[in-house]
Amino acid sequence: MNLKKLIITFVIAILSAIIGVIIYSKLSEKHFRIVEKPVYLDSRTHYSAIPTSFQGGLPDLTFAAEKSIHAVVHVNVKGRVTYEYSFGNPLLDFFFGPGSGTRQETRPVMGFGSGVIITTDGFIVTNNHVVENADEIEVVLNDRSTYKAIKAGCDPVTDIALLKIEASDLQYLKYGDSDQLKIGEWVLAVGNPFNLTSTVTAGIVSAKSRSIQINEGQIGLESFIQTDAAVNAGNSGGALVNTRGELIGINTAIASNTGTFSGYSFAIPVSIVQKVVSDLMEFGEVQRGLLGIVVGEMNNDLAKELKIERVRGVYVSDVIKDGGAYLAGIRSGDIIISINGDLVNSVPELQERVSRHRPGDKIEIIAIRDGKNKTFSVTLRNINGNTDVIQSSSTLTALGVKLEPVSEKEKQALRIRNGVKVTSVSSGKFRDAGINVGYIIIKANRVPINNEEDLRKVIKLADEGLFLTGIYPNGRIAYYAVNLQD
Repeated sequence: MNLKKLIITFVIAILSAIIGVIIYSKLSEKHFRIVEKPVYLDSRTHYSAIPTSFQGGLPDLTFAAEKSIHAVVHVNVKGRVTYEYSFGNPLLDFFFGPGSGTRQETRPVMGFGSGVIITTDGFIVTNNHVVENADEIEVVLNDRSTYKAIKAGCDPVTDIALLKIEASDLQYLKYGDSDQLKIGEWVLAVGNPFNLTSTVTAGIVSAKSRSIQINEGQIGLESFIQTDAAVNAGNSGGALVNTRGELIGINTAIASNTGTFSGYSFAIPVSIVQKVVSDLMEFGEVQRGLLGIVVGEMNNDLAKELKIERVRGVYVSDVIKDGGAYLAGIRSGDIIISINGDLVNSVPELQERVSRHRPGDKIEIIAIRDGKNKTFSVTLRNINGNTDVIQSSSTLTALGVKLEPVSEKEKQALRIRNGVKVTSVSSGKFRDAGINVGYIIIKANRVPINNEEDLRKVIKLADEGLFLTGIYPNGRIAYYAVNLQD
């Protein structure tokens, strides 16, 4: 009797286990089917309302691709580059200084890149390094129609250039909001890598406010958007767009040991692009508001020394006397933590926030001093130390040259008292004379040169040409004759 009950109990247990396994497997199968099923989004959906997880599926990027591909152009350039090579003659170097045994040779070059149409009537934004040495610029649209382009303005500080073609009713990209861009958000890179026209790659935002020290000049501005969207040679000047097909950046550089894409690319945020383009259109020059301070990154040691509880903000290491920050009361040792209500925790973030403003604009800065927050109202100034609009240097632009002041450090190193430095040489009289980037003009027609205005005055009085005396950063003294006649 007991044996019979035991057998019955055993059979019931076996049947219960089998039924349980069947039910569990069915439920599990149903669960994983739901999770693994991709969710495709209608291109008309307003993506900003959708979480980045996209409910377990991948985003549909076709809408953004279709919207942007016709607004990204192929930029072909022809130009000349002057190469400097050394004979390695120690005798000449001994008697005439380092670099005396060098020669220069000008060679024709061809290049290519990308650009983004930003107006229906043919204004195109690209990188300055794509077109800076260009004598001829050709723009090819996605429908393969071609146009001759002219440079409407260039800004080496941000590596942005503005081109213009004679066209109408063009498809263009609208500006997005790079401030709202989130790390992990999907983006598209649109351009012409390796001359492969109309190429689209996708990735996510890896970081923001990156500085990689590639922009030239004393006030080179960098606050890059870092992504893992594939970018290669030819993508420079192309579009970085969000899932709504809005322009959020201009692709500029890659991090690579080989010269080809290896995981990270960098784009200028549209917050900088929009300001620079607006200034170039309105004034022909970028109206750059300056605080008049020297800053550095905060770290643990500095925070302890200043008795700050945690690392935050940007450290003010020096303040230029009579500059905007100095007159507002900011001093060396202050820690800037906020600009117009936006927190800043790195030098690129601070530079990017200030770069949105022009000389004469007032910004509100909150800084830590002696452990307490202090508020300052700073009136930004231009590179000349005032609030005037910087006029377009049309005379120098026609000669194909851009200049900047020589720093005190450079003057001391080269043992010179004055001078103005060549930061860009494009097609024009200066390039024809063989002048290269980095050349410091000390005298023009025997008149000492301290700034652009001095040189402009000499050019205005010159009848036929300029005789320049100057020096290169390596200490080589050089003389040039510049023909000013047409």
